[in-house]
Amino acid sequence: MNPRFLARLAGVVPFLPGLLAFIAIVGPRAVDPRNLAWLKSGDPATQYLGWLFFRQSEWTFPPGLNPDYGLELASSIVYSDSIPLLAMFFKLFDNWLPQPFQYFGLWLLACFLLQGYFAWKLVGLMSSDIVLRLLASTLLVFSPPMLARLSGHWSLVAHFLILAALYLALRPGGERRRLAWMALLAIATLVHAYFVAMLGLFWLADLAARAWQRRIVMKAALLEVAALAAVVIITAWLAGYFSITSGVAAGSYYGYFRANLLTFIDPGSWSIVLRDLPEGPGDYEGFNYLGLGVMLLAITVLPLIPAVTRDCGKQMARHRHVLIAAASLGAFALSHQLGIGVRTFVLPLPAIFIEMAETFRSSGRMLWPAFYLLTLAIVYVVVRGNSRRVAAVLLALAVLAQVLDTSAAWRHVRGNLMVARQDTLATPPADPFWELAAARYDEIRVLPPGNAPTYWLHIAAFAGTHGMATNAAYLARIDEPSLGNAWTEAMAMIATGNYEADTLYILDASVVEQASATVASNEDMLRQIDGVFVLAPGWLAE
Repeated sequence: MNPRFLARLAGVVPFLPGLLAFIAIVGPRAVDPRNLAWLKSGDPATQYLGWLFFRQSEWTFPPGLNPDYGLELASSIVYSDSIPLLAMFFKLFDNWLPQPFQYFGLWLLACFLLQGYFAWKLVGLMSSDIVLRLLASTLLVFSPPMLARLSGHWSLVAHFLILAALYLALRPGGERRRLAWMALLAIATLVHAYFVAMLGLFWLADLAARAWQRRIVMKAALLEVAALAAVVIITAWLAGYFSITSGVAAGSYYGYFRANLLTFIDPGSWSIVLRDLPEGPGDYEGFNYLGLGVMLLAITVLPLIPAVTRDCGKQMARHRHVLIAAASLGAFALSHQLGIGVRTFVLPLPAIFIEMAETFRSSGRMLWPAFYLLTLAIVYVVVRGNSRRVAAVLLALAVLAQVLDTSAAWRHVRGNLMVARQDTLATPPADPFWELAAARYDEIRVLPPGNAPTYWLHIAAFAGTHGMATNAAYLARIDEPSLGNAWTEAMAMIATGNYEADTLYILDASVVEQASATVASNEDMLRQIDGVFVLAPGWLAE
């Protein structure tokens, strides 16, 4: 065969586990950019709507702002979880993109491919054997914590960022390491804040290790800290992280969305063989089930531990900075409300720490790096403690068990994603009034305002497809003072009957009676249309 062809073929091999897993679990229909059928509710809907309003709005400064989705509650593309990395990229080509257009299927495909690729790179640190690398990579692709995010948290499927960070921190040599960390942290910032926290700690651990080993002088280390901090802050500003001044913590939930101490062996709904274990109500955010294949593999390594103790001890000492970072994130994931099954033991922590921790209230996610390190450690012992043939057989059996066992849940995921193609997000309203109103009004507002008000999806979908701005939005975070001011202004508007002439209003049932008493009955129309109360200023005057 042509050597050049063989080289190209070898370059494709690392992506095969991710590609095959994507086809089996997600399926090809999600990749169709005009297919919205799998984005029709909850988090997926607001992620698409955030992008829809963002692509139609004028460029702002910073560019990540999204003023038409939420109006007075609006913030940026960050807080609709619309993956700023892709939103800002595709907005550059808006004039050439079809309507509708969604990039979330392409994003999921990229996540699977890169999960397989960086798994391949990581396993390559312990073995150069192609078969062993393929099998171990497949095991890491069928990672239950990653696959569980296919329920709708598309940005959080990017576990390849964790694997890339682990590879950077574990690989020998330091060439271009600073630039690699810079690029990785910038990408993570444009994907999701939780990845920034995880990767940032691993970068600091790697930097500390280089400084301790005198591979970098103090001046260079300080310059690296300044440079990477600047990159993250500037990238975050461009994406719109700082568009809200309060409400980032979003309630008192640290310790509620924790990781349970039994999470590694608690399958939830992700096992055919094992039963779900009792847990706390918010422990699902800390879901880190290893999978039956990895658990069986762990049992096989127990007899090998004495033989590889010295080797494992050397590796742990060499990479202790990585272990410390993972342990620190793990402790944060467990939180001060330590959960063992349904039992909770509260540990005393300073109130200021708990208040700061609320920014990352879903702390259970911070256990993901420990999940991957544990899986890699098990694979390492299998590879180093057995012959190549025995290791291949054990890994093959583990992959088979992992795939079949987790199919208890991922087959259901596939059923939700492999649905017949539709190019609308919500069923268009039946009454012809709506089309006439869309031609007349520039905005649609819900009164009183709120995050994810009743009928928000249908109202926002209608507004977005007709080029109208709206405050009917579902955002991950909102600015609390802005909401308070908007509520006050809305109630004053209802009390006086003074409405904006260019705005169509959807009234909550709780304020209809009050609005009826002040509406200008000879000019403004207040009636129920298609099940919602509509107030159309000036509609009767023509």
